[in-house]
Parts: sequence; structure tokens; C-alpha cells
Amino acid sequence: MNDYLVEASGLKKHFGKVHAVDGVDLNIKSGEIYGLVGSDGAGKTTTMRLLVGALLPTEGEVTICGYDLQTQVELARSTIGYLSQRFSMYEDLTVLENIRFFAEIRGLSATEWLPRSMEILEFVGLDKFKDRRAGQLSGGMKQKLGLASALVTRPRLLLLDEPTTGVDPVTRQDFWQLVIKLVSGREGDGVSVIISTPYMDEASRCHRVGFMKQGKIIAEDTPSNLRARFNNRVLELRGSPINKLRHVAHEDEDVEDVAAFGDKLHLRVRAGKSDLIMKRLPAEIKSAGGVLTELRAIPTTLEDVFIALSESKHD
Repeated sequence: MNDYLVEASGLKKHFGKVHAVDGVDLNIKSGEIYGLVGSDGAGKTTTMRLLVGALLPTEGEVTICGYDLQTQVELARSTIGYLSQRFSMYEDLTVLENIRFFAEIRGLSATEWLPRSMEILEFVGLDKFKDRRAGQLSGGMKQKLGLASALVTRPRLLLLDEPTTGVDPVTRQDFWQLVIKLVSGREGDGVSVIISTPYMDEASRCHRVGFMKQGKIIAEDTPSNLRARFNNRVLELRGSPINKLRHVAHEDEDVEDVAAFGDKLHLRVRAGKSDLIMKRLPAEIKSAGGVLTELRAIPTTLEDVFIALSESKHD
């Protein structure tokens, strides 16, 4: 026996000639937060829908908590809590009525769902709003209601599809505190979380991250190990005019990429070339009529990794 809650092997989903998911393998352990990241259209949402059983795969197998998703679909789904990108609650129902609806659909009796619902509402911070209509909630409160509804049946696997898109940074922080509490605390004993996100600061909170591109997971590791792949290969450049500096940096044969980060540039350079570039680039900038304010080596961020992987070529 292994301790994987999720096992996906050779997972594919084709829509005609479009290979939305093209050979994904996943192994998610109990108590793990796994981040699925990638550009729009990379296949993240389709992968989520395959894992929850909302789509049938063209090829491949999925096991959730030991249940085959194709032959034991109801048993597998009973272990899953799912929060989609779109708000899917009933806006005319109150917070508590929404949770009751999802609890009773899953077969919970009144003696089970009511105490459980109040417990969950307190956990997500909505207990004081249980009688408010869902349509009158703020964006962040709607996300918390969605999370509460996903948790009412005590799932062992939580699938969160870009749950914080469109909400403010404070709400994102609050939501992540709930997720971390779920995985590490008494409330979420044994819970695993798969979360897709466009935010690299969120990806850095995950135990492991999988980068998707064109339906494939092209890199998978801990955030620290992913950043280590590009150690000593990122330089920060400041000066003016910024477009001239970008052009000069692009022209250097050992600079692989130049990306804007606010009022500065990040240069991704060839392995072992950082010192050489730091010596010659100031003269190149001066010769082109630019003004160099600062050029220094910096620690690699997940944004740097994301850009590098997005531009890489994979078969």
C-alpha cells in the first residue's frame, strides 16, 4: 500500500484536434498541497475536471483515495470537495441554505449537516452571516462560502480551481490561511489539496508545484528546488531609459531573456556567465547612451522560473 490519495497515469483529454491534456501523471500524498500552474490554456482546468470526474478522459486512469474514478465514480466523488472558478452557489438562498443543499445532496441527515455546517461556517469566518443571501456577499465571502460547501462532507481531497482570482490581496491571504489550516490542523486530518493558480506567491506556498504547458506537466518539484534550477542565472538591471537597457541586454549573446519587473529588468543568463555579463554590460549600456543605476545578481523567484519554463521548448 502507498500513501497517495491521488494517482493519475497517462491522463489525456482531446477535444477534436485539441489535446487539452496530453499525458499527465500525478501522485499526490495525504496532507500535501500541490500547485498546478501554467499560462491560460495550458490545461489546468481540464485536468481539474478530469480529476473530479466531470469529464471522461480520452486515455489514462485516475484513482482517488483508492477508488477508480471510472468504475467507482460515486465512491471516488464522495471523497472529493471541489471549488470551481465560477461562483456556483444559489444567490437567492442564504449562506446556511446553500450549505444545507450541498450537504443533503451528498446524503447528510439534518442531525449531521446542521452541526457540521455551523462548525464549517465558524472555521471559514461566515458564522455571523449564515442568514445573508449568497448574492449579497462580497467576492471574498463568496469564495469562503464555496470552500465551506466543499468541506461540509469532510472530503479527503480538495480541488480548488483558481479560487482567489479576482479577489483582493487581503482576501487571498485569508483564504490561504484557511487552506494551510485545513491541511495542517485538526479540521483537515489527512486532507490533500490540489490548487491551480496564476499567482506565483501562492505557488510558493505549495509543498510541490507542477508547471503545465500545452497539456503536459513539464516540470514538477518543490518551489525551492525549482528556483534552484536557475541559481546564479538571474541579474537585476536598473537604469534609464528602460527600453534602451532592454534592447542592449537582449543583444548580449549570453542573455537568454529579459523581463520587466516594475521599473527594473530581470535578465536570465547562460549558466556560468553572470560575472562576465556584469563586467561587460555597463560599458555596452554606456556606449548605447543609456544610464546604468544598478546591476546585481539576485535570488531566483518563481516568476523567473515560470517565464523560463513558459518559453522553453518541449516535445
